[in-house]
Order: sequence, then C-alpha cells, then structure tokens
Amino acid sequence: MPPGTTADTLVGRDSEITTLTGLIREVARGRGSSVLIEGEPGIGKSALVRAAVAKVPEAGCQVFWGAGDELGQALPLLPFLDGLRVREPSTNPRRTTIVRLLRGEAAADRGTDVPAVLAEQLLALVAEQCAVQPTILVIDDLQWADQASITLWGRLARSARQVPLLLVGMMRPAPQRDYLLALRRAVDGAARLQLTELTGAAVADLVAALAGGEPDGNLLRLAGGAAGNPLYVTELVAALARSSGFTLTEAGGAELASGSAPSSLSAAIADRLGFVAGPVREVLRAAALLGTDFAVPDLAIVLGRNVADLIPAVDEACAVGVLAESGHGLGFRHPLIRAALYDEMPAPVRAAWHLDAGRALAEAGASADRVARQMLRAVGEPGDRTEPVDDWMLSWLARTADPLVAQAPGVAAELLTQAVASSPADSAPHGWLASRLADALYRIGDRPAAEQVANRALDHVTEPDLLVDLHWTLAQCRMLAGLSAESLATLDRALASPGISARHRARLLVLAARTHSNLGELDKAGRVAASALAAASEAGDNWAMGWALHVLALVTSVQGRMADALPLFDRALAVTQAEPALTDLRLLLQINKAVTLGDLDRYEEALAAAGQARDLADQVGTTFRLAQAHCVLGQLLFQTGRWDDALAEVEMVHEDLKEPAGACCDLGIAAVISFHRGEVDAARDRLAAAVPHAERLGHRLITSLALARSLNCEHDGALPEALATLTNAFDSSTEEVEEIEDLLPDAVRIAVQTDGTGTAQALADQAAALAAESEIPHRQANALYCRGLLDHDAPRLLAAAERYDDAGRPLLSAKALEAAAEHFVDAGDRSQARDAFTRAVEVYTSLGAATDVARVQATFRAHGIRRGPHAKHRRAQSGWDSLTAAEIKIAAFVQEGLSNPEIAARLMLSRRTVATHVSHILKKLDVHSRTDIAREAALRTIASRLARAGTPGRPVGAVSRRGVTAHRPHV
Repeated sequence: MPPGTTADTLVGRDSEITTLTGLIREVARGRGSSVLIEGEPGIGKSALVRAAVAKVPEAGCQVFWGAGDELGQALPLLPFLDGLRVREPSTNPRRTTIVRLLRGEAAADRGTDVPAVLAEQLLALVAEQCAVQPTILVIDDLQWADQASITLWGRLARSARQVPLLLVGMMRPAPQRDYLLALRRAVDGAARLQLTELTGAAVADLVAALAGGEPDGNLLRLAGGAAGNPLYVTELVAALARSSGFTLTEAGGAELASGSAPSSLSAAIADRLGFVAGPVREVLRAAALLGTDFAVPDLAIVLGRNVADLIPAVDEACAVGVLAESGHGLGFRHPLIRAALYDEMPAPVRAAWHLDAGRALAEAGASADRVARQMLRAVGEPGDRTEPVDDWMLSWLARTADPLVAQAPGVAAELLTQAVASSPADSAPHGWLASRLADALYRIGDRPAAEQVANRALDHVTEPDLLVDLHWTLAQCRMLAGLSAESLATLDRALASPGISARHRARLLVLAARTHSNLGELDKAGRVAASALAAASEAGDNWAMGWALHVLALVTSVQGRMADALPLFDRALAVTQAEPALTDLRLLLQINKAVTLGDLDRYEEALAAAGQARDLADQVGTTFRLAQAHCVLGQLLFQTGRWDDALAEVEMVHEDLKEPAGACCDLGIAAVISFHRGEVDAARDRLAAAVPHAERLGHRLITSLALARSLNCEHDGALPEALATLTNAFDSSTEEVEEIEDLLPDAVRIAVQTDGTGTAQALADQAAALAAESEIPHRQANALYCRGLLDHDAPRLLAAAERYDDAGRPLLSAKALEAAAEHFVDAGDRSQARDAFTRAVEVYTSLGAATDVARVQATFRAHGIRRGPHAKHRRAQSGWDSLTAAEIKIAAFVQEGLSNPEIAARLMLSRRTVATHVSHILKKLDVHSRTDIAREAALRTIASRLARAGTPGRPVGAVSRRGVTAHRPHV
C-alpha cells in the first residue's frame, strides 16, 4: 500500500469505515462490489481505505494499490500497470505477456490497438487474481488517470459482482474532465462515498491524538482554521511541534504557546520542507521529477549516483515525514508534498532536468514509456516550444517510435509532431518520423490530421516501405470515413509505385480485398484476395496469406458455398498458428469457422471450434473476441437445445463490454428462451436492455432479436405486428440470405394464421429456393415445414420434423410436430394426432418451454387428447429445485472439493463459465460461500439416498433440458 499520512489517527469516519469493512467482509465471502470515494486533497481518502483494510486482516484479501499521476496521465493504463505490479519479475504467463507488450517484444498485427490489448490482458489478470484469492484493487487519484484507465475502472466496476473483487476508486472534485463526469454518473449512488470536512469534535480528537494531550481553546481555535481537513490539521500540529508552538501539561493537556502557525495547507507543507537540509532537498527535487511513487534505482540513475550514496538523504527524508515506503519503492507521503517540491523549480529548469532524466533512463535501458514520461515534460505543450528538438531526442524517437506508437499513441503523436517539425523535409529521418506520426494520429482518431501528415510526406518520400506505410494509413482513414472509393484509389496509386516488393504488394492487395468486401463487391473481393494470396505466397508473408485466405473464406461462405469455405479456414489457421502477431486473426478465423460449421448443421465440430476460440481468447485476454466466442457458443447451444448452457454463455460477458451486434444477439437469445419458458417479465427486461444497442445498429438485422420482438407481439395477441416484425427484415436487410432464412419458419407460421396465403406463399417459395440445390438438413426442413403449413399437409410436416431432428434443431422439430398434430385432428386421424402431440410435448418439456407445453395441452385438450402423467413444467425461481442440470453437476463437484479450474477441466468449460455457474448457484441458494454449496449438495445427496431406500425402483434424476431455435450464428 502507499505511504500513510494519518492512518494511525483516523477520526470522524466511523460510518465510512463501517461501510468499507462491510464490503471487505463481503468480498472475502465471494461477493464483489465497487465503491468510488470522493473528496478534496488531504481529506483522508487514502487513509480511510488503509484503515479499513487494516481493521479486517482476517478477511485474507490480497491488496493491489495503484494511483494516477499528474506527470504520467498521458500514458495509458499506468495506474493499473503500477498497481498490479506487472513489471516485477514473475513466472505468470499473463504478466510476462503484458511486460513483453510494454517493451514492444510481443509482435502485434499492423493497426493493433495495443492499449486496448493491454486493457484486455489486465482484465484477465484481475480475473485470475480473483480466482486465486479475494482481491481488493485500489486506484487512487483517478482525477489524474488517463481515459483508458477510467474506462477500465468502469468495466471492472460493472463486472465486480461476478467475482470476489472489491474495486475502490478515489478522486478529487477537480479537474472536471468529461470522462470523469461520465464515470460519476455511471456509478450507482449507493457505491459512492463523499468525504466532507471533519466536525469540530473530530478535529479536537485528531489534535489530541497528534499533540499527545487534550488541546486547549486557543489550540482548537487555531486548528479550526484548517477547515476540517485532516492533512492540514496534521501538518499544522507538526509545524507547531517543530517550533515548540505548544506545550504538554502535567494534567495531560496541550496548550498553545505561540499563536504563529502556517496560514494554509501549502504553507504548512512548505514549513515541513523548510526543515530539510540542502543536499536532501536536491534528492527530493529529482524524485519529484519521477512522480509521487518512484523506484530508488531510477532516482539513482537520474542523479548519476550509486544507490548506496542516496541512503543518508533518503533516511533523513523519511525521518522528517516527506518520504515513506510505497510497495517495493518509495513515495512522497502525500502528492501535495511532491507538488510543492516540483512547483518550486523554475519551468525552464524542470524541462532541462526532465530531458536529462529521460536521456539517463534511456541509456540505462529503461522502457519507452518511462523515458517518454520525461520527454513529455521536457518538450512541454506543442505550442510552448520554440527551440527545435535536439539530435539525441530525434534519434531516440526514430528507434522507439514503433513501440511507443503502439502502446501510447497520444504520447507518440505529441512528441512526433515536434520531431517532424524539427527535421528538414528532405532529410532521411523526416519520412520515417512522418509515417509514424500519421499512424499515431490515425490511432487516436484524428483522421484529418493523419491524412494531412501522410499527404505531405508523400511529396518527399521515395523509399518503398514508407510509401506503403503512408498509403496504408491514408486508405484506412478514408475507409473508416466511409470513403471506400477514395480508399481504393489510394491503394491503386500505391500499387502502381515503382519498385514495390511482393510483400508490399500482397499487403496492399489484402486491404483492397477487404475494402471491396465491405462494399459488398464479393466477386471483385474474391479476385483481389486471390491475387493477394499469390503475392503473399511468393513473399512468404504469413500475415498477408492469413488475411487473404480469411477474405476468400468469407466471400466463399457468403456466396453460399459454405462447405468450400472450410478448407480455406483451415489453411488460414495453419498459416497463423506459429505467428504470435496473428493471434487476433486466428481467433477471428476460429470463430467464423464455427459459424460456418453451424450453418452446415455440423454442430459437434462447430461447438468444438467455438470452444477452442473461447479458450484461446480467454488465454490471451481479448475480451472483444472472448465476447464473440461466447456469443457464437451461445447461439450454437441455443440451436441444439442446450438452453441452460446457452444462457450461461451469453451472460458470461457484461453487455456493456460487447459490440452492439453481439449484445443484441445475446439479449435476443435470452429473451426468446424466457418467452418460451413463460418468464415474460424477464424477456421484456432483456428486450428493453437491447434498445440502446439496437439504436446504434440502425436497420441491421439481428435474427434472435427479431424473433424475440415477434414473440413479444405474439404474447400480446398482436399477430399482424408479430408478422411485420419478421417480414420487415426481408424488405430492409442487406445481410446474406442465411440471416433471413432463420426467420422464414415463424414468418410462414404466423402468416398462415393472419394474412391468408399471399405472404405465406411468397415466403414458402423463398424457403424452397434455398433448399433446391442444398443438402443442408435445416434448409430442407424449412422448405418442408413452410410448404406443409401452407398446404395443411400433416405428413409433410412430419417429414419436416424428422429433417429438423437430423439437423439437430429440436425446437423447430417440436413446432412441426405440433402443426402436424393439428392437421391430423382436422383430418380425423386421432391416432397420429396423439402421437405427434405427445412427441411435441416431450420436446417442449425437455426444453423447459412451459409456454409451449401449456399452449399445446390446452389446444389438444379441447379435442379430447391428453398426455399421461408428467412432471410440472415451471421451474422454481429459488432453492435447490431452481438449479439447472449444469448447475447441479457443478454443485456436486464443489461438494467434492474441486476448484473452478478443476471443474472446468472435467466439464471442458472455460473457468469463467464455471465461475458464472457458481455465482448463479450462490444466488439461487441464497448462500455466501462454496462451503455452503457443498453443505446443501451433501444434504440433497443424503435426502436422495433416503428417498431411494424408502421407495425401491423409483426413478431419481432431473429432466434434461434440450432445445433449439432458428437463429443463425454470425460474426
């Protein structure tokens, strides 16, 4: 933890301490939460958290503590990197990956957002730490944190309840940045603590504790000028003690001896620093250049001295209360003390010293981000510097531009802007620095500036590598701006450049192929991708080969030749296997391969591919791809009837962490399941949650969401509106046909009931056209089902049910059986009607589809057709009977004493999936720990054995719930 101020004399914060210790005890029981603590400087935010942690050592939590720093706020994620101590030596693979990314040693794909990758890795690291031990993660001084850190704090806050994590944030009221205001608005009011000034009685208690005696009236009146600020009171009393400003009486009182005292908090701090000797003050000024917390070796490097030579100065600084231990280094006892030392140096002196410090750190082998932290303060704001950047700094930027642009593009843009302005346009370094500046500006979203820099550089650059880089940046800028035609023109000019190598040609062609694909020009995209593949193969460029094969696979799949796409996916996966820089592409390929296998009804292979993608995404910490993998798994499980497992997958990642399409898809799946299970309120809550995500997508079709909205209308008896919800997609969607085909069965079913035969006939014809030359079972089943509904053909509907069974889609099989039973009744064939009815109810029951079971039984009861005795269909909402089959299985493993990783290995699930199941079990059983789960499972086992002993031969077990929907996976 950081150095203390008043931790031992904390007063007046009883209610806040009670709140925090309660949260700590809860996280020790496995229930995570987050809290944001606000207050002015010196009000005691850090002291409060330290005191709370110290009060409950029995909680057994591990504590990580990071802080924003005014000097380092331009560097992404610095509070988390420092707080989680990722730079310390470790054998943890996750920590090793993060360090390699920071050093630029881990290869990254061109255009990779390294800060985003780091954020994903840090999210995964926090999850891993929580799996080992309940965790308290504190981020102090959020007001100085960068936007990426604020965003990461918010993401952790939203997921904290799912893991044993207490996330604490602390911040001052100022500065008022937009993203800080957004964080305040996003945090639940119950999770915010506002620290205000101490009461008069609390100030008196604090003075008594600090002075060692009960203060008299004069001392209290003097302390009253501190406005209830604990740090100010502490510094005031310390200043009086140094000057013998009060005396202790034999009666145990503290009497003011002199009325002289510092007039402000800054004056009180200056008074403390006034007692520091000159040589010690010089060391402290150098430390102030490094930030509130610093490593002693770095201080020695900056001063050009040995660590041993610094020991006397450091000891004295600690003795007078300026420095204290902080983690594995040192830190100023309060940021205001560092600020006082830093601000007393003239600005030109500070700038020169920062430059010298950066150079010394660079020559000592420090990472680019640590050097850049000094360089930023050396050059000042872009408009403040009139002198050109010196040769050493230009040379350093030329060497480190790539990792710096990747890790901290904002910092790189600021430094490179001045470097480019300082180098002649016709000089060798200028073109390289300009290309890196254009890339940095593109990454931070300033596309107009990136285009301007790139265009200017193209007037002078002749080196092929730089020409390709600059044209690449221009093309990306124009494509993201919706100017794909201009992007293609830029790429054509680059491809026409003289002396272009096969590698450069391949990479430019890849970008052109992707652009054509985005424009919907599939034939052209395929031809260009084939050319890119040939050029990449000639150059031996795995990056270009992988992307070219990916474009070819997607184009082939979208053109309806899905079986032909699979070998292309496999070739691309083989190419990317040994390239760390292509991990994200490998994930994308694996996900899309799973989608394609699902389209072919090859579900066993699809689930295996999606599971591999999920495990790889979990391993490399890519939340964006992890959410996509969980989404595809959810859809596949949904289609094949494993609804409980599907729900676990789609709820694995918080919706705010997903892309809009993924969030809509997952919420749609969950809503469809809820409607079928009679949980209407839950279904409508999910539809409401999807609204803001859907608004961002415009008219883009998300099949599961369209089905859920249609079911909502059906529940209200609004069949025309239910039909319109589905058919509007046919008119407005520009997606491939596979997206639309999964709406056809329900659309025809509703159309037959409401719209006569016109609409139903047109839709059935579409289904027939899709099935005409296809061997895919679900397409053939769709055609049979739609035609059977239209023609009231019961045998055809039975054939559809059988083909849906072949496809592995039981929900639609049950619907076909239900429709067949109705038409057998109309034809007077009660025997076949009863058989189809019974089979439909069995499938609906296996899905837990209480709504469908109730509807079918009510319909056929009117015809005198009933099913024999059966179990109740509505699942309990709490208690043991509310657990799903998967949850019961996991509870049994918990009873055996298995950890989450061990359970995940047994069931071939991800650790996060198991953790989500355990969280659901705790909530449903209303218990607090794994021990409680084990006890409940043991009691259930005993009761089950007694029941079997008392009633021999009685079947014991849970009904398996399997089901399906007509939703197609899509990424």
